[in-house]
Amino acid sequence: MTSLFQRAMGDGFDRLHPRLRQRFSAGLDSGASCIGRGTMDRIWHGGAAVRPFLALGAVRNVLVPRAGRDVPFTIENVPYTDARGREAVTFVRTFLLPGRPRRFDAAMVYSPERGCIVDYLGTHQHLACDLFPEPDGRGGLVIRSGPLRFREGPLDAGVPAPLGGAAEVREHYDERDGRFRISVRVTNPLLGPVFGYRGSFTAEHPRTGGRPLPAHLRPAREEARD
Repeated sequence: MTSLFQRAMGDGFDRLHPRLRQRFSAGLDSGASCIGRGTMDRIWHGGAAVRPFLALGAVRNVLVPRAGRDVPFTIENVPYTDARGREAVTFVRTFLLPGRPRRFDAAMVYSPERGCIVDYLGTHQHLACDLFPEPDGRGGLVIRSGPLRFREGPLDAGVPAPLGGAAEVREHYDERDGRFRISVRVTNPLLGPVFGYRGSFTAEHPRTGGRPLPAHLRPAREEARD
């Protein structure tokens, strides 16, 4: 078995920089996680119209309602087996903003039916979207998101485009500085730019050793539907 990103990208995974291949190989098969620590040069959000949506999402660790510069940052990619028995990997980002830390939580699984990664957002995984990773042709990685879906109890509905957002993530390894560089941009078809950040970090790859997922990374609710 290979990592989520290897399965989703196929031969394209081999065109990533070796350090990116290592970073996105976190999984149960490799027995490794990836812990990144660095600084986001800038965290930004759109105008006044988007702030209520950011504030609402922040209640369950979806997006970040604060802007800032030179913000200490951690990302924790730890593999585990979810309640449905699927391999999952956490994507928990912590931004140490003045006053209080802010988190942007997600957990990812691979969907064989759709041949892509499913990204469950927030502490309760009420929002999900498909992710489509591909190499950028220069050793870097580009990830684009599909439409959002909302799941609560028996409800399983697509989020109308005017209420949703599309994300683009770009990440590459800077050999000169020995750091990963990342930029994230979320946009809405009506409101334009919603939220994003850019910065850099270093990474280490501790072995999980079959240990349970740490409590601070485990979602409060797990969504079973792909």
